[in-house]
Amino acid sequence: MKIKPKLATPERAAPNGHGKVSTPENKTRHARSLTPVPPLMKQLANRLSPQVGKSLVIPKGEGYCSSLRKFHVKAGLHPRNLHRNRYDFKRLITASPQLASFVSVNAYGDESIDFTNPLAVRAINRALLIHHYGIQGWDIPQRYLCPPIPGRADYLHYLADLLGQTDKRAEDVRVLDIGTGANCIYPLIGNRVYGWQFVGSDIDPAALANAQGILDANPGLNEAVELRLQTSCKKIFPGVVQADEVFDLVMCNPPFHSSLIEATAGTQRKWRNLGKKTSQALNFGGQGAELWCHGGEEAFVCEMIAESVAVNSRWFTSLISKSASLPGVYHALKHARVIGSRTIEMTQGQKKSRLIAWTFQDIG
Repeated sequence: MKIKPKLATPERAAPNGHGKVSTPENKTRHARSLTPVPPLMKQLANRLSPQVGKSLVIPKGEGYCSSLRKFHVKAGLHPRNLHRNRYDFKRLITASPQLASFVSVNAYGDESIDFTNPLAVRAINRALLIHHYGIQGWDIPQRYLCPPIPGRADYLHYLADLLGQTDKRAEDVRVLDIGTGANCIYPLIGNRVYGWQFVGSDIDPAALANAQGILDANPGLNEAVELRLQTSCKKIFPGVVQADEVFDLVMCNPPFHSSLIEATAGTQRKWRNLGKKTSQALNFGGQGAELWCHGGEEAFVCEMIAESVAVNSRWFTSLISKSASLPGVYHALKHARVIGSRTIEMTQGQKKSRLIAWTFQDIG
């Protein structure tokens, strides 16, 4: 028997409609309220594949509640996230039979996979992309970053909230994904769910070649997603953004470690927390440039902020994994004299992160 979601009592809200918002001075607005569903969502039903349409629930009425809850809902995920409920392994295996060999019953009597097994993580990602988004032929080379789909989808839904009401058609919204990777996950989901057009950049030719193979396997994606090589490891926008080019959104999941040693130590902690023997392997994989850079995420995002002054985009955004990175990022925003900025808290299970958004436009 399906349990209908219950709307919590409406409260006053953060400007993005969900989560906590902070200014660069770290003044947090705790209030929440109902926020209108972005107009792009109204176009969604006419754009999504039949399977996606069945999976997506758009709350009725003038707004949706940021504290929507449902039986077996995964804590913290955005109300529009298709992955808020437990995985339906029967349907996922139907979509991708290769997943079956990785599914077993866990100690709680539930079907699951071993999320410490990189092959199992790749298999469930492939099944989720087929079942929910109609993406065929998705795969990544060994040791490349294999992103958790629910969290990646969350970032895109928060961007839709940030974009808010717009007179643009969905297919006219342009998004720059910095460091799109071999998995190309943000353009794939963003185009399937919202119909946005993407430019994906990366410094790794092999990663872009793999991403291009995924686009080639899905009719229509080559017209919606353009991949560009960044030839300089010291630059983010120059060499990628063309003269007079305009974007509505810029997004980035930066390398958050400052060195290979730090990245390896983080991996060891994850394995210990999972009660496993320590290993050099990463369950979600990751190459050097995907995981670390000199100065870590703080240095990367600060450079991104400095360079963004010369780029025409309505909103610039980046994920921030470590709260310790925030003071330096806020200082960079102040130095760049941004007109507005927001800090949007994000949660996936026990993992907490946030995205930083800034603009040089008077959006209101």
